[in-house]
Amino acid sequence: MKVLVLNGSPAGENSITLQTVLYIQDHFPDVTFETLHVGQRIRSVEKDFSASEQALKEADLILFCYPVYTFLVPAQLHRFIELIKEKNIDVSGKCATQISTSKHFYDSTAHRFIQDNCDDLGLNYIRGISADMEDLLTEKGQTQALDFFKFVLWSMENGLYEPPFYRAGEQTLPSGETAEPGEPKAKRKPGSVAVVADLSNDADGRLAAMIARFRNVFPLETSLVDIGTFPFSGGCLGCFNCAADGKCIYKDGFDNYLRGNIQSADAIVYAFTVKDHSMGQRFKLYDDRQFCNGHRTVTMGKPVGYLIDGDLNRELNVKTLIESRAQVGGNFFAGAAVSRRNVDANVDRMAQTLFYAMQNHYQPPADFYGVGGMKIFRDLIFQMQGLMKADHKFYKEHGFYDDYPQKHRGKIAAMYLVGGMMTNKKIKKKIGSKMTEGMLMPYKAAMKKAKKK
Repeated sequence: MKVLVLNGSPAGENSITLQTVLYIQDHFPDVTFETLHVGQRIRSVEKDFSASEQALKEADLILFCYPVYTFLVPAQLHRFIELIKEKNIDVSGKCATQISTSKHFYDSTAHRFIQDNCDDLGLNYIRGISADMEDLLTEKGQTQALDFFKFVLWSMENGLYEPPFYRAGEQTLPSGETAEPGEPKAKRKPGSVAVVADLSNDADGRLAAMIARFRNVFPLETSLVDIGTFPFSGGCLGCFNCAADGKCIYKDGFDNYLRGNIQSADAIVYAFTVKDHSMGQRFKLYDDRQFCNGHRTVTMGKPVGYLIDGDLNRELNVKTLIESRAQVGGNFFAGAAVSRRNVDANVDRMAQTLFYAMQNHYQPPADFYGVGGMKIFRDLIFQMQGLMKADHKFYKEHGFYDDYPQKHRGKIAAMYLVGGMMTNKKIKKKIGSKMTEGMLMPYKAAMKKAKKK
């Protein structure tokens, strides 16, 4: 297999993002990698696109590699994508994914930009990885990089890609097609999935059919939790009665029901019909009453998926909501199967991805939704620790305060030193372009150390 790396960083070989690709390349010797430094050489590429065209045509997988610049990809990579379209280069049917590095400020919009352009080009898109700039310096970050590429190879092997969002000719309105039940698979343990559903709006039975197919084709045991039938006494009152011990003021037993029937599962699938541009009032009631967990990500590490009856491509807010919900919760998002054309394939794709994540404990790093959201909660809980005692204890145990308040005195001192040097004209002239080379030193040391293991 041949991977074409489109390095969008203006730093070229000195790109921090590229180091993650090089680390992956070292660990997959049977895969051929070719790198085009399109970010650094965009002017020459504009003059002569022939080498780029040849490389694109020979590639099996196109890997966009870039640092996040101001909400999106660098302008140079943006221009390269324009050139592919302007010159009508046919890359349809090939696979594509992406690796970015940043401090997670709107990396989510950068990734969506690449995914949307992959749709335009007819590429089969596999969800990429958004790494912190320093992730590769840690064992966890190195493991996440390798796990990501294993996931990419598995997706290609099984023909499982993200559903196209903007691709021409795709049906955007629900077709009325009902999912077929599918042949039940022999159940095997360990592993269980809770299907949390609201069937109260399922007048035509499409959602029930999707649930039935998922439960039949999924290899592990599943349970159906119909929140439409739970006898809620009312919605969350915001009374903070649960802040200290997690017990709701209502006596309807929902907090115990939630923990015993849903949170005890190894993975969760949410199923609902889109209504009034949301998941419906019943699901919102369910979400609000989960405040008995406070701000604790109690299902952290458990993958989630969605079965949705409705036109998700027209409901951008719902789409953002379900992806953000997974990110903030520390859950791998296995995708959303939607009641549109090829509904059976949509359900099967989500089921396969969910199963892979469960079996391989796949948990890529969070993006802006997850990192930004949790930092807001972290700041809040730290200030309110006297009231939110259970939350505060949870955050301490799981290391959410490890970088708060900022205590990186060594790094701060080093930045003062570098800043002082860069304001000195003689030193700045002497350093020249070696600044980026110096930034790479810890990454090269980490990769060298990793090779010795």
